[in-house]
Amino acid sequence: MSFEHHTVIVTGAGNGIGRGVAEAYARRGASVVLADINTQNGEQAANEISQMGGEVIFVPCDVRKEADITNVISITYEKFGSIDILINNAGVSRFKSPYELTIDEWDDVLNTNVRSCFLASKEAAKYMKRNKNGGSIVNISSTRALMSEPGSEAYAASKGAIVSLSHALAVSLGSDGITVNCISPGWIETGDYSVLTEIDHRQHPAGRVGRPSDIAEACLYLTHPDNTFVTGANLVIDGGMTRKMIYEP
Repeated sequence: MSFEHHTVIVTGAGNGIGRGVAEAYARRGASVVLADINTQNGEQAANEISQMGGEVIFVPCDVRKEADITNVISITYEKFGSIDILINNAGVSRFKSPYELTIDEWDDVLNTNVRSCFLASKEAAKYMKRNKNGGSIVNISSTRALMSEPGSEAYAASKGAIVSLSHALAVSLGSDGITVNCISPGWIETGDYSVLTEIDHRQHPAGRVGRPSDIAEACLYLTHPDNTFVTGANLVIDGGMTRKMIYEP
């Protein structure tokens, strides 16, 4: 599966899922733009991907700021001449009792997680619709859009909004040849995979905890030029956990 002659923007690409996604596209020949608020992580990721042979640049970006987003989009177009794929991955979580969660904390989560998806998609689509074959957008949501734990109100609301935003954009942008899909990851271990226990793995019907590469493979599928019939979908990648009944003894 080659992505040569394709330009990909990944937000929140300095580490975790975002970095894994960026590496996957770079290995398949895409030109990749890393956008992240953490300059140190972003530059390190860009350097290491470049050493792998990938064509990559890093652009500092706070996705809560519209000007930062438009800057990433314009730099990408000036550098590579097209924008083909956008992966909206940047996000924050804040788990706190609804009795204690402040409105500023609520706004920060919603602005970082969902408003940024709209702003980046809006700006990238302006360039994608110029392409002969349109473009593809993937928004990273979470299984927290479907199920919750105590104190997850802001995060769950933002991730649920991303799912709805994705199918709305798919309908609005479809006539311009742009597909928009959503991925809802479950437990994806972005730290030291070796410290996970047998119980951690066994509780998943798939038999293991997820890795960033699992999400990267889904992004590659959803954005491949051959898959133009796949749009408006929410792909849940959680090792089967949201399908597993759990009863308290």
